[in-house]
Amino acid sequence: MGIYERKQREKEQRKIEIINAARTVFSNKGFNSATMEEIASQAELSPGTLYLYFKNKEELHTSLSIEILKHLADEIQTVVNKNISVEEKIESFYDVFIDVYNYDPNILINLFHLQSGETLQNLSDEVLQQIKTYSAMAHGAIIDVVKQGIEQGAFIDEHPVALADIIWASYSGIVLWVDSKRLLNNQKDFVKSTLKTAFKIIGKGLKKK
Repeated sequence: MGIYERKQREKEQRKIEIINAARTVFSNKGFNSATMEEIASQAELSPGTLYLYFKNKEELHTSLSIEILKHLADEIQTVVNKNISVEEKIESFYDVFIDVYNYDPNILINLFHLQSGETLQNLSDEVLQQIKTYSAMAHGAIIDVVKQGIEQGAFIDEHPVALADIIWASYSGIVLWVDSKRLLNNQKDFVKSTLKTAFKIIGKGLKKK
């Protein structure tokens, strides 16, 4: 291994260490209370070093969202590649959505807030491009399944992008809405049960009569 390759590997490893430290600090203190100095201390680095890798706290927090977005895209693609019916693939998306929610609900919630807010404007081009890439992968895979179902005559003949949007919007909307209700009323987490009901309705609505 040459000097350049070794330095690149060390750089990537340090970036991973920073992200892991950030996850710990954000989890313990929340986004608003956490500081770059605390994250640097957790990673055993100087604050100046942190800014060599991330533009600001928002960008660092977003990197955690990118991680879970990539995980979501990979899991959706795994379902698409399975040798099962299109109806079963739609049902499997529910399992994927729940698994990703269980993986880290707070980061997933942040991802959906991020996609619908103005924070995107404060991110570097590199980070923004990553979000676009993995979002397109996840959304595109859902579109492929819906399109396949339409071509097979199993699903209603509506625009596949619109149908995929409904599936994605149901996921993000339910996660955000139920979470906001839980915070306001200190209720039990009803994301899973609500999402299950939504997928029953979506599954029936997609089927061609």
